[in-house]
Amino acid sequence: MQKILYFDCMSGISGDMTIGALLDLGIDQQVFLNKLKGINITGYQIGITKKLVNGISGTDFDVILEHHHHHEHNGHSHHHPHRNLDDINKIIEDCQIDNKTKQIARDIFSKIAVAEAKVHGKTVDKIHFHEVGAIDSIIDILGTAICISILKPDKIYSSPLHLGSGTVKCAHGVIPVPAPATVEILKDVPIYSTGVKGELVTPTGAAIIKSLVDEFIQLPAMTLEKTGYGTGKKQYDIPNLLRVFLGTDNSNETNLSNKLIALETNIDDMNPETYSYLIPLLLEKGALDAYLTNVIMKKGRPGVMLNVLCQPENIEMMENILFTQTTTLGIRKTTVNRHCLERRPVMIKTELGEIQAKAAYKDGKLLKIAPEYEECRKLAEEKQIPIKDIYNMVITGSVKPTVK
Repeated sequence: MQKILYFDCMSGISGDMTIGALLDLGIDQQVFLNKLKGINITGYQIGITKKLVNGISGTDFDVILEHHHHHEHNGHSHHHPHRNLDDINKIIEDCQIDNKTKQIARDIFSKIAVAEAKVHGKTVDKIHFHEVGAIDSIIDILGTAICISILKPDKIYSSPLHLGSGTVKCAHGVIPVPAPATVEILKDVPIYSTGVKGELVTPTGAAIIKSLVDEFIQLPAMTLEKTGYGTGKKQYDIPNLLRVFLGTDNSNETNLSNKLIALETNIDDMNPETYSYLIPLLLEKGALDAYLTNVIMKKGRPGVMLNVLCQPENIEMMENILFTQTTTLGIRKTTVNRHCLERRPVMIKTELGEIQAKAAYKDGKLLKIAPEYEECRKLAEEKQIPIKDIYNMVITGSVKPTVK
């Protein structure tokens, strides 16, 4: 089973909220802090506390700097050296953390550098990080990479990103929200806004999610194990929380029970030879099933009811085939629920050798064997044996254990 991590970014995302949400999943804080000590930076302390936001308990992660300069994910008021990408990469390289964690951090910073260079009309080597070069942002990014290395998810997904609106102060002065660098980072990422005033997605948050995520989708099929909440530092018209889900992929199981579309039409004025062409065509184009039923239509005329079962995404193609290849003027369409056994191709040991078939399983237990007609037909012709005898050999044979 693959481990899935899903980011629900309905309130946006920032670096500190990301670490808070991941820690809230139950990561051992001492293990996390010990790994964080491997970062060769001084002048800060870490605060990890529980906090209520709109009655929801989450974890607040805070980088507390010397001289009482506190971390704010919507802008930084403290002073710090303006580091470039080489400076950042040197810090990462000097960290006492594993190479995979370092690579995650490098990828995140690289995305920010490329975006900043594009926005300011410079080359990457000439870019000096301001807010993102600060100690707290460096810790946010490296801390996120450490959390991911602890959780070790197989797949990471995210919802579309909710952007804020208005303006925000930064080292360059007042800029629009979302910040130009944020917009640049989020190219090819699904985004939306409901007009909430404030910077919901920071450049750091944008780079983190863009680097980590395999795909931006709605909540995938999964068996949920844990939920975590990371709290933000400001108040908006919506709860300032980043929610994450951790679970295992159950898409194979879900696919055994799903919704399909049944298309149905009655025909009484078409050459019946057409069906010999039509049914194979529908199956070739993705129909899960296609069959005919004799019916008596109005005025006592004999006719044929044509039924097609397909996935929702294939409706348009199936309807187009029916309208162009038959005489029908209308199609009935209904949604049906299907539940089926898990099916796997297998090789069956018989006295005639190995024969391909389908095996049906429920909860991992073999229930039945379904012979493949074409395989059995060819063997029957080759051996001059009745096809029913070949079927019996397959059904009573043994599944080759090396094939799953």
